Amino acid sequence: MDTLFFVFSKLLHFLIEPLNWVIGFILIALLFLGLRKPELTKKFLLLAIIDLLVVGWLPTSESLLRVLEEKVSSTPIASFSEKELGGIIILGGAVRSGTVGPDRGEVSLVASAERVTKAFELMRKYPDLPFIFTGFSDQITPRGVSEADAFKQLVSEQGLADRPGFYENQSRNTYENVIFIKPMMKEINQEAPGKPWLLITSARHMYRSLLLFQKQGIEVIPVPVDYQTGNSLNWGSFDLEQGAFYWNKLIHECIGLGAYWITGKI
Repeated sequence: MDTLFFVFSKLLHFLIEPLNWVIGFILIALLFLGLRKPELTKKFLLLAIIDLLVVGWLPTSESLLRVLEEKVSSTPIASFSEKELGGIIILGGAVRSGTVGPDRGEVSLVASAERVTKAFELMRKYPDLPFIFTGFSDQITPRGVSEADAFKQLVSEQGLADRPGFYENQSRNTYENVIFIKPMMKEINQEAPGKPWLLITSARHMYRSLLLFQKQGIEVIPVPVDYQTGNSLNWGSFDLEQGAFYWNKLIHECIGLGAYWITGKI
């Protein structure tokens, strides 16, 4: 059932993403062109142009993405001592799984690299705290190294291999992240249960993550990173590539929230 849910969410994401609609509009326009329906051809070509304008005009997606990023405020973790915390959780999504890294002899990071840099910062700030990295791959047919194994290599390269670290390398989405590390957390903190864990993930992803952890009765302290929006919008900005990136992340979170709510996961 979880596999079907995973595949369906990927398909739904592809169908809803606005930039993909351009392909559909053009294909339909070509169909009507072949059927000698010039008026309908023009209408669908116009829809394709409007779609591109909406995607490229950044305030349309940026304003909505900012709402998600501001749903959860950053916690001033400097006020917490190491003894008050149970550990550090790093959600996958910043380390590239697959074959590219191993083929090139290095670990590849993606756009959410701040999850990794913040993790290293906190691992150095709290050297005795255990940490859990959770993530396998978000691909339907994964190949090569898992995110967790790639992160383990990064930890070694950064000279942090002596830290008390744990790796979960089976999860494909955030729900599985939480479910798979829950027993690990209990095992790690069995001598001092009840302490909250620091949770590192992208700001846009933090709200959904918190709901999942709360549903499982796990107390975490949010450490949002990887902000994509600032305090103001540039109303004259047009960038098709950046707009497509914003829409991709926005729709990914909206689908996740909706799907998890419908299935009772949050």
